[in-house]
Order: sequence, then structure tokens, then C-alpha cells
Amino acid sequence: MNAVKLLNDHHRAIQVKSPMSFRHVAGKTVFLAGTIDEGKSIDWQAFLVSQLDDLEVVILNPRREVWDSSRGVETTYLKEQVDWELDALEKANYIFMYFAPNSYAPISLLELGLYAKSGKLIVVCPEGYWKKGNVDIVAKKFAIPLFDDISIGVKHLRSLICQI
Repeated sequence: MNAVKLLNDHHRAIQVKSPMSFRHVAGKTVFLAGTIDEGKSIDWQAFLVSQLDDLEVVILNPRREVWDSSRGVETTYLKEQVDWELDALEKANYIFMYFAPNSYAPISLLELGLYAKSGKLIVVCPEGYWKKGNVDIVAKKFAIPLFDDISIGVKHLRSLICQI
């Protein structure tokens, strides 16, 4: 199955959602890290995709259409998801990370630590995120662009993508 799907004929952005393959994708890529809460959180990823749909960029989105949490942690299903995310993080030119207020996002904290020194991160962490202090300290220590508002974070990401 070909995972690469144009959002529509008038836009250039391509979105690849887990678990679809992105091995043959070329060009600038953005991985969407952050709050998902097994699909229960707001779909901030859809907002971000809509804000980038006029750019030549591939968006690697780990948010599945349906997440089956009943499958447990010791499954091929989970392994497929984790492997997809790790490969996508590695491939991405940019990692846009959003920590939603009143969420936990423990995997995103792990990813923040894994990629703190990479130069790929753009982090949005508004008031109300339970570990905001930790995120702020890590961002400052590693000179990670940090924003309180997702719209301002998106503007920063757009400027990076548009650089020649």
C-alpha cells in the first residue's frame, strides 16, 4: 500500500500516518511528536497539518486513525508503532513537539530527551502541562526553540521549512 497521500490537488504537503511506509519519501520532513493520549486528546496534529498544507513538506504523523489499547504492551501492534515512530524521528529534518495542557505525554518526554541535542526540535509547552518546568529547563539548556502558543510555534516551523 502506498502511504504517501497528497492532501489535495492545490496543496503540496504530504502527510504520512502511522503505520504507513515513508521509506521512499524525499524532501523536507517534519515529525509530529507530542500529546496523543491514545487518541483521546485534541487532534492538534490536524491543525498543524492544515497550517503547513501549502508547503513542500512531508509530515510524519504518528497519530493513528484508531488506536486499539486493548492489545496490551507485549504485542506486534505496539512494536510496529514504536518502530515506526523511532524511524520517523530519525528521518525527520524537524521534530515539532506539542505538550498539551492537562496531558501527560510520557513518550514525548522520552523523545524530548532522545533528541534534545539534535537541533531538530521545535517545542510548544503551554501553561498547564504537568512537567512544564522540566521541559522549559531542558529547552533552555540545549537551546531548543520553545513556545507557549502552538500558532507561534507553527510560524517558527514554517520559517524553517521555507529557508532555502
